[in-house]
Amino acid sequence: MMAWLTGRRSVEVPCTVEIEQTPESLHAHVVLDAAFEIEPGDAVQVHDAPTSVPYGERLVVRRTATVTRAGALERLWTKLAGHLELTELYEVSFSERRRL
Repeated sequence: MMAWLTGRRSVEVPCTVEIEQTPESLHAHVVLDAAFEIEPGDAVQVHDAPTSVPYGERLVVRRTATVTRAGALERLWTKLAGHLELTELYEVSFSERRRL
């Protein structure tokens, strides 16, 4: 019933997880092998993904991810909340300086 109301649906897709911790780079990336783009409000959960590698090593593994697609209402809310959060960065305070 909730899926009908929210429009959420889940899709399992293969993915590639890359983790590197070397003097040249420190990063972790997940690339989904899906025929669609991740959009605002979507959630991705990678199953059985490694979380670290020893220093000086690079690890690339294939895993499965569950992508939960947001419904239209949730996507709209996520976009609106993102814009409101962004406007907080623009907030400027013009306060009077104390003069001694």
